[in-house]
Amino acid sequence: MLKLSNGKAMAFKSSFKPSESTISVDQSMDNLEENDLPGEKAQSNGKEMIYIDRPEKRRLHWKGLTYLAPLTTVGNLPFRRLCTTLGVDITCGEMGLSHSFLQGSKEEWSLVKRHPSEKMFGVQIAANKPEQAAACADAISSGCDSIDFVDLNAGCPIDLIYQAGSGSACINNATGSVPVTLKMRTGVKDGVPTAHKLMPRLHDWGISSIALHGRSRQQRYTRLADWDYIKNCVEVLRVHETLMQDSSDAMDADAASRENGSNLNNGFSPMHFWGNGDCFSGIEYWKTVEATGVDGVMIGRGALIKPWIFTEIKERRHWDISSRERLDLIRKYAEFGLCHFGSDTSGVNTTRRYLCEALSFWHRYVPIGLLEELPPKLNDRAPAFRGRDELGTFIDPTASNKAG
Repeated sequence: MLKLSNGKAMAFKSSFKPSESTISVDQSMDNLEENDLPGEKAQSNGKEMIYIDRPEKRRLHWKGLTYLAPLTTVGNLPFRRLCTTLGVDITCGEMGLSHSFLQGSKEEWSLVKRHPSEKMFGVQIAANKPEQAAACADAISSGCDSIDFVDLNAGCPIDLIYQAGSGSACINNATGSVPVTLKMRTGVKDGVPTAHKLMPRLHDWGISSIALHGRSRQQRYTRLADWDYIKNCVEVLRVHETLMQDSSDAMDADAASRENGSNLNNGFSPMHFWGNGDCFSGIEYWKTVEATGVDGVMIGRGALIKPWIFTEIKERRHWDISSRERLDLIRKYAEFGLCHFGSDTSGVNTTRRYLCEALSFWHRYVPIGLLEELPPKLNDRAPAFRGRDELGTFIDPTASNKAG
């Protein structure tokens, strides 16, 4: 439920009728007059409720699924395809700039390509103006039947949310039935988290899923992610969802049961909540889910170093992968790259480039059979070691150089 400048409450009606008008993306919610609002009015507890017609979103059934974070450059189609063979359920393309999409950049539009093995696939966009983001999201959702959701990159969320006004709400209307998700950080500066303040608004705007990285923009990838703060944000969101549900139940029957019982948050409650940061093993994944109350953990750098982490999550165990199995994954990646980029000179060079990018992460893996303590930590740096066999040492140049 949103409050208008005239003090009246506004709720959304989840009814997909393309012929009905919706709020234009260049209108400010604070400047809307009562007669400018499309939809119907109803009385609830003596207060006038104004219902806004907006498209009904496809439901996201993500409970218990694994999610590969959108990763610039290294999160390309061959890598996502490799991860699907290892058990990932949800994948998202590399971040694309909205203005480049709207300018028809072929490099940007190539990011929406989906491999048939990707079960649930989304496209991530970044923008600093709500009307630009809405136009981009509309172009993608209407022109690409193969995507399941549009993800808004708010990794530096303060400028986007606070300076651009109701950007997320505008995008949510622009994408029709395609769900909108959001990825963000705790805030801009260290020690000044602001994400918890946005949880109620994101719910009321109809965001289908949120992923919160437990670091600020200033922190980047240094130090550990703050999972205690992520837990606090989950609690704030769940309390707000309860309050909204209670508010909906208190309305008059004709107002609360509109369109076969759809309610606030576009009829979807609760909202999916994903935590993100430092997860590096299947056992650690489930402990984190249980301790924080998140619906799941979005995996980023952990998957770059060990793509088989999704197998560990599904099977709830540590996988002491052999050097031969690791080499087979490298071979698969090369095959997938040539299949996607082509086997001509240009395709071979592109595949080699991205394979080198992938290997720059994969070589950081230390076999768990060599570790003194489990689970392994993402930010740990191993001392000099030698592989358990010659192949293991060979495919890990860092280990071979250190061991001498």
